[in-house]
Amino acid sequence: MDSSLNERHRQVLLAVIAEYVESAEPVGSRSIARRHMRGLSPATIRNVMADLEEMGYLSHPHPSAGRVPTDKAYRFYVDAMRRVPWVGATSSPAREEPPAGPPSGAERLMAETPAQLSMGTHMTGILLAPPLKQTALDRIEVLRLGDGRALAVVVTDTGWVTTQAITVDSPLVPDELREIGRTLSRRYRGKTFQEIVDDLTAPADPLDPLWTRGRPILDQIVSLLRARTLYISGAINMLDLPDLSDVTTMRGLLRAFEEKARLIDLLSRLAQERGIQVLIGGENPVEEMRECSLITSTYTYRDQVLGVLGVVGPRRMPYSDVISLVDETARLVSSSLSRVRRELYLPL
Repeated sequence: MDSSLNERHRQVLLAVIAEYVESAEPVGSRSIARRHMRGLSPATIRNVMADLEEMGYLSHPHPSAGRVPTDKAYRFYVDAMRRVPWVGATSSPAREEPPAGPPSGAERLMAETPAQLSMGTHMTGILLAPPLKQTALDRIEVLRLGDGRALAVVVTDTGWVTTQAITVDSPLVPDELREIGRTLSRRYRGKTFQEIVDDLTAPADPLDPLWTRGRPILDQIVSLLRARTLYISGAINMLDLPDLSDVTTMRGLLRAFEEKARLIDLLSRLAQERGIQVLIGGENPVEEMRECSLITSTYTYRDQVLGVLGVVGPRRMPYSDVISLVDETARLVSSSLSRVRRELYLPL
């Protein structure tokens, strides 16, 4: 909390934020005096707003207009809100828990959760399936299917299973394929997928029997381990927000959603710490998203972080409501996953 702000500064700043979030219009001293602080005159409030502008909390887009909050103001609000105990589940209507049913349930859960976040906020919902650095291997199995194909089965240390059909060009018999899986399991059990990918893509010992027998298979398994899935829902909602009406801004934001790579890297970093995280405007390392705010929370399986979900919206958003929704959704997803008693096929 900024010690340079006295109580009056804080009250006026929070009133300006609340008014601007509701109206999307620059805020004047008269509206603050009339709707939020009737005990103060517009002149007094105007002086306080001038102080806040000098301190970087408010900006003055036009000389004759009111003031709008800056990224610093929203950061003050979010940090102040975190000092007050709150429970996400009580601040928004009860929601039906996401389904986690048949063997395809995990993938459906991953796809449907961003849609629920988008519907609840009229912003963009996102969910990142388990990132490489958070996923460790238990075992790999390679099973022959016939017709030059095999099935690669990857099991994580939390019990999640993902499968992918691969091609087998060389005439490897089923026992040889199974041995490749057993060798990979012995060599890499307990290592993260990132560590495995780094090792398998490094220059190999030309005499290593694993490579001499199964190089094409290993290349396909590396692709399987490397793949990460980002689910996005409601990107078109951003077109309805007056804050993002600038064509250049919107084009860059939609490009970031479409290309995904940098957003995946960002969410992977956010998944390294549990709980709610908020990036406001210029705090976002993805340049095309610096007119937005990103609110995320990790979701877990067997008390281990499995991935991250959240909402992308304008800097002018009801942070308390959105944080509450994201927090509640993460807990519901974690709860749904924890009750699953069968192996689910999860895209990694």
